[in-house]
Amino acid sequence: MQTKIYTHAEAFEQLASEWDDLLERSVNAPFFMRHAYQSTWWKYLGNDDLALIAVRTDDGTLVGLAPLYRKTNSAGLVELTFVGCVDVSDYLDLLVDAEHVDSVYQAILDVLEGGEIAWDGLYLCSLPQKSITHTRFAEAARARGWVVEMSRQDVCPVITLPDSWEAYLAGINKKQRHEIRRKMRRIHNEADTRWVVIESEADMPAAIDEFIALHQKSTQDKEDFWSDSLVAFFKDVAQKLAAAGWLKLYFIEVNGVRAAAMLGFDYNNEFLLYNSGYDPDQFASLSPGNVLTSYTIQHAIELGRSRYDFLRGDEVYKFRFGAEAEPVFDLRIHRPQAGGGSINVEGC
Repeated sequence: MQTKIYTHAEAFEQLASEWDDLLERSVNAPFFMRHAYQSTWWKYLGNDDLALIAVRTDDGTLVGLAPLYRKTNSAGLVELTFVGCVDVSDYLDLLVDAEHVDSVYQAILDVLEGGEIAWDGLYLCSLPQKSITHTRFAEAARARGWVVEMSRQDVCPVITLPDSWEAYLAGINKKQRHEIRRKMRRIHNEADTRWVVIESEADMPAAIDEFIALHQKSTQDKEDFWSDSLVAFFKDVAQKLAAAGWLKLYFIEVNGVRAAAMLGFDYNNEFLLYNSGYDPDQFASLSPGNVLTSYTIQHAIELGRSRYDFLRGDEVYKFRFGAEAEPVFDLRIHRPQAGGGSINVEGC
């Protein structure tokens, strides 16, 4: 195996033609590992300390990517962590060709052990339940005598979708089924209501501005969430994902006013609900957010999608819609100090 460490942003352009091809061959390939997302995140939210490890076979075929960067944590120690970690990327992972798993893992560990990258701890955040990084990669690190710690970071509530809306309703709690029907009926009876979905590149810039405005109005925390760099990232990545056909932005209009919004990714036969917003000062009594959630579930079923993933967070409303929790893991690895001690490396 051949390895190369990329330390400059040009790496994303240099690897662009191969990145998503590897992703399609990978043993686990979260949406947030796509080149469009990773490269845009680095452009707006990264620092100047990239440490991206690429692994190739002897004939030059790209079979592994560890998109990492270095940052100093609150303890003053240098961590290597994923590009995209942690707040706005719900699932991250190493990209590893399914036919070369063990050799790629060993190659990455060889690089980390070789001294070309200075680091105190490795923090692989937001690993999905089906990832093998927190099992096989962890075992490979442990076999070298390294200290490995795994913890549950969060959960992603997920609905396994049936083939019809009525079948979905029949499968959830009777009280919730009644509430969904009651709220959908009420909003239509008491107001002129319609829901719309924005998917085109041309309509996306104005729609994203409306979404951000509704998200900021939702709570004080959400208003404080939007830094200038995050707004720039979000607008840019939305355009790229819309161009690829993966972005859907839903609104519910009440008496001509857009009262709530939901942004999701339509990808690989799954619907991923990324974020939402609403205006609590208008139409709150009509529960526009809950009704819009129902519409997006119904639409995902109509499109034939197999899963509706609420992504990270254990908010009660997600489970009322029939979701079941899937864990998201963090993996921390560090090497023992000389003399048998160890370094306590906290997450970012």
